Amino acid sequence: MSFRKVPSWPARRRVWLSLLAVALLAACGGPFPQSTLIPKGDFAQMVDEVFMTTVKWAVLVFVLVEGALLYAIFRFRAKPGDKQPEQTHGNTTIEVIWTVIPAAILAFIAVPTVRTIFRTDEMPAGAMEIEVIGHQWWWEFRYPEQKVVTANEMHVPAGKTVLVKIRTADVLHSFWVPQFGAKRDAFPGKYTHFWFKTDSLGSFTGQCAEFCGTQHGRMGSLVVVQTPQDFDQWVATQQVGSPLVNNGVVAVVAPADSAAPPTAPADSVMIKGQQEFMAGGCIGCHAMAGTPTAGVLAFVGPNLSHVGSRQRLAAGMLVNTPENLALWLRDPQKVKAGSLMKLPHQLTEEQISVLVAYLRAHQ
Repeated sequence: MSFRKVPSWPARRRVWLSLLAVALLAACGGPFPQSTLIPKGDFAQMVDEVFMTTVKWAVLVFVLVEGALLYAIFRFRAKPGDKQPEQTHGNTTIEVIWTVIPAAILAFIAVPTVRTIFRTDEMPAGAMEIEVIGHQWWWEFRYPEQKVVTANEMHVPAGKTVLVKIRTADVLHSFWVPQFGAKRDAFPGKYTHFWFKTDSLGSFTGQCAEFCGTQHGRMGSLVVVQTPQDFDQWVATQQVGSPLVNNGVVAVVAPADSAAPPTAPADSVMIKGQQEFMAGGCIGCHAMAGTPTAGVLAFVGPNLSHVGSRQRLAAGMLVNTPENLALWLRDPQKVKAGSLMKLPHQLTEEQISVLVAYLRAHQ
């Protein structure tokens, strides 16, 4: 008969400590796409400076207080045979010192904090304005000056101050892109705002930060920072079919690498896709270039005139690929339960195929 040796407690403790160390190291490995500790704009950098100032003072106070405590514990610890220590009833000098020092530290923190609050609350002159409208559960972006309307992806030019004005079309939301440093609640009938300027090119994820219903956790957004030239090109493309330009009366949008809208024969996939879009209920909730809804600004769902050019679908849930678009059209409630995207009837695979081709062509 053999007996399995049970590991001793020290051995098991070493195993658990090793596993804990591995978990902690994995947690610190990154990347951190929504970290406020990696500021990418001037607004975020100002907030980060206030935060780091507070942290430095807090660390200094912690070290001094804990150091004094440890010194007192070991220096004045009781020994066998010690007499009862002499009792005192206050020391005016010490009391003044421990009142003045915290007051001074609070002042060193409060002054830059208040200065930053007033600076970040300004309405910068000459800024490019973007209106953000929260919906359950997606974001609408309107560019009044550029006459562009899009969804879930905010494009901005590098080096240009952007004024973001935020409201909601239904329940409370909160627009937050951590690396640009501001979280602003969205209220019905009232604007909140923040501004930022960045030179960091790339895509930065955001998230709704106010509980707004079933899919609150899947109400994402994307800020795409481009060179001024690329941004101007994006604006020119987005203006085609925009409800803010000539009521959006324009033909089907061409793909990005085409100079003119497609002129396919009547039996083409594009025409079939457009027919499915108009007959299958899509037109009841979405604006689309080349259809009777092209000039409609306020709608139930996102404007789809350029859906093919967006990086993600369903407010950041899915990468914008033909497969994921088909998945979304096949059963949107399975992908995002509670979404207002409800099909009047189950689409066939052929209908899904032509709709995917039609939507993907709208760049």
